[in-house]
Amino acid sequence: MAWSYSYDSWYFGPLQISDSGTASILVQGMEVGITMEIKNYNGSLALNVSQCGCYVKDLEISLDGGASWFYQGSINAFEDDIRAAVEKVVPENIIGSTSKLDSFLQGLPRSVSLDNITALNMTFMNDPQYGNSSIEFDINGLFTSAVAKTSNLQKHPQLSLSCGGASNMLLLSLDETVFSSALDVYYKAGSMHWVVDKVSDQSLLNTAGWKFIIPRLYRSYPNDDMVLNILMASSPIMWITSENIGATINADMIIDVLHGTETVPVACISVVVSASGVVEASGNKVYGRFELNDFSLSLKWSKIGNFHMSLIQGVIRVFLNTACMPYLNSQLGHGFILPVVHGFILKDVYMITSTKQLTLCSDITFANVSSLASLPVL
Repeated sequence: MAWSYSYDSWYFGPLQISDSGTASILVQGMEVGITMEIKNYNGSLALNVSQCGCYVKDLEISLDGGASWFYQGSINAFEDDIRAAVEKVVPENIIGSTSKLDSFLQGLPRSVSLDNITALNMTFMNDPQYGNSSIEFDINGLFTSAVAKTSNLQKHPQLSLSCGGASNMLLLSLDETVFSSALDVYYKAGSMHWVVDKVSDQSLLNTAGWKFIIPRLYRSYPNDDMVLNILMASSPIMWITSENIGATINADMIIDVLHGTETVPVACISVVVSASGVVEASGNKVYGRFELNDFSLSLKWSKIGNFHMSLIQGVIRVFLNTACMPYLNSQLGHGFILPVVHGFILKDVYMITSTKQLTLCSDITFANVSSLASLPVL
């Protein structure tokens, strides 16, 4: 570092006194200790510093240039005072920086909108849990309406976090209620509605294809095209076991006949589907893939007379396997974004399922080096 001074006074007349040079500072044996805690405060995180101190074993200041030989003695005489000043100012600067970190933590969003329908409740539920080399945060994690105010602050039970003994930088555990809450929001928003007018075997959507299955349908509307109007009767239910992930879907399938310029609803069939599958992760998204396990049918109402569900069970099975499941998997193929800090991506991700929860294990890396510049400066 450089040092200099300049002094003039009427006492010396026009004469100006100045000097300059360089200085080096050697600090040996500096120890800094800080004790702080992060607590859950009304759904946000609050950081508090309880202790902070600094100890300097030895400090040497060497001057060079100018009349440094003259000033060096004064510097040596005040060495203890300078050391004490350093030991005071270092903790003050650290505490000042932690207050910025506290403001940053309390300013974390309590809700993150995923689209115009859903938002992710990001309120913290419990105090952080500290391990030897880790810290665990519990967030609400449930999906809510994008226009609803986030206010769900009740305590949740602690989830178990384990990656089978492996050491990973990130462990993210999701309770099955998180998935069910997402489905419930979309259901209540009326987004689970599907009109089927094209299938791989288009004869299924013409009354001629049902001529020997439901004869009255063909007699009433011969060779008319049909569409299937599928509505969720209730919110789908997700479940997780140690073997796989599954869902129970309760839907109403209304058969509409396109008769001339009219669309005529002729029957409504209740379809309860059980499906299971797997989840995978790539980057910061989770993807799913499901297959049909079983289904049941019941007739809710009909304008073409009563007909036994056993007559159409084979046709419905083909429809579910060739139209419904591929459509569901195409939607799940878009992926769901995981709540990872912006600028980071997941690396070497793998999933572990256990009773009622899914655990994602991963390392973390920067998306690109320039991401560092976007992180907050404390």
